[in-house]
Amino acid sequence: MPKLNLPSRRTWLPSTSFPWRLSMRSLIAGLLLLSASPVWAEPQTWVLSVDRWGNAERSTLILEGEGAALSGRLNDLTVEGRRDGDHLVFTAVDSDGGRYRFDASLTGDVLSGWADYPDTNLPDARARHAFTARQLEIPTGPPQRRTYDPETFSNAFTAERAPVMVIRPDDVIATRTIDSGGVDEHGRTVALYGNPQTGPFFIVGADPGDVLAIHIRKLALNRDYADSLDGITSSAMPLGLAARSAGLGQRVRWLLDRVAGTARLENAPPGLKNYVVPVRPMLGGVGVAPDFGFAPLSAGDTGRFGGNMDFNQIGEGATLYLPVYQPGALLFLGDGHALQGDGETTQWALETSLDVEFSVEVLSARTLSSPRLETADAITVIGQSSSLDEAVRAATGSMVQWLEQDYGLSVSEASLILGTAAQYRVATLAGRNAGMALSLDKARLRDLPRKAKD
Repeated sequence: MPKLNLPSRRTWLPSTSFPWRLSMRSLIAGLLLLSASPVWAEPQTWVLSVDRWGNAERSTLILEGEGAALSGRLNDLTVEGRRDGDHLVFTAVDSDGGRYRFDASLTGDVLSGWADYPDTNLPDARARHAFTARQLEIPTGPPQRRTYDPETFSNAFTAERAPVMVIRPDDVIATRTIDSGGVDEHGRTVALYGNPQTGPFFIVGADPGDVLAIHIRKLALNRDYADSLDGITSSAMPLGLAARSAGLGQRVRWLLDRVAGTARLENAPPGLKNYVVPVRPMLGGVGVAPDFGFAPLSAGDTGRFGGNMDFNQIGEGATLYLPVYQPGALLFLGDGHALQGDGETTQWALETSLDVEFSVEVLSARTLSSPRLETADAITVIGQSSSLDEAVRAATGSMVQWLEQDYGLSVSEASLILGTAAQYRVATLAGRNAGMALSLDKARLRDLPRKAKD
């Protein structure tokens, strides 16, 4: 660890061993050093980003201290260090004895400097990496209702985008989304098409390995129209029907009656002039930032992180469970639909903008092989893959995993539950991945003993 030029202990107080003038100078110098050092009586939270050969590895850094001594944590590692004004040096040691040393300068709410790490291949070698850390302003007091009015939107699920808001579990966040084409509630284009997302939201206390529970408390229409397409997506199109579908795929405008809660075609053909459907707002996209080593993912992609799932049960009152890969999870949401049938077979659902209220919980670490959804009556997993066959397999394996984790069932026992109660629904056919939802009615599980949580 670099040696800091700190005054020695004997220079802090007058001593008969030194002339008074020298001791007084030393005392004043020590007081100036203390006044120049920021006082962190309360822990300060930072997101630390280490540039490991062009790959940003992010961690949660918590520092506290007063005067020269520093203490805290880097993820789950204990941190100790020293501070000299705006110069900080601190070290973390892992369970294998690997030492991670940091030498930083503080400018405002940003730390920057160099990290000295064990080499990833050579046991006796070290590697030097540049790093930065940005301090987060953590809200204080009891949970509260807060409003975020977005001005920019993201076309990717990424850890590279700065958080738009730092929120705590149980805070209620009121915000809004725009439609998949980038159009807001006033009919203005404010973002690039392709499912632009609101966010990311940094969740206090969410660490890699945790599970984030997103409670969708309210979804409401905030404009009087939605756009869809005619035609049938190629994943559901039989060859005989394809020959009769030339020229389809045209934009169709729907008029939304927010009071009645219905949608009707603006220019209805004769056969559909009386066709009126009840709306059921949903979020086509909800996701978190992908793990270290993964490039940012398009807002049209899906995976364990969530993404453009387009499942019509992700609506008001539902809770979505996603794994956490990055500090703070970095939650995105968007792609509002006024209504969507199973599969999103017209390629676009009734695409519109929405007012959204949500809250989150951070749950203890467990493995989630796919996104999970809970509604009042059912638990659901969303299997996603390049084909429906593989999506079915993914959903089946994920539900067996859930039954093993929560009820302690064996594969044999879980298979009997699926054989008598499984409900498979096509979530989406229109995305880059096919989606298959597998649900179990909660009533079928009511009498099963729950496994004690870790």
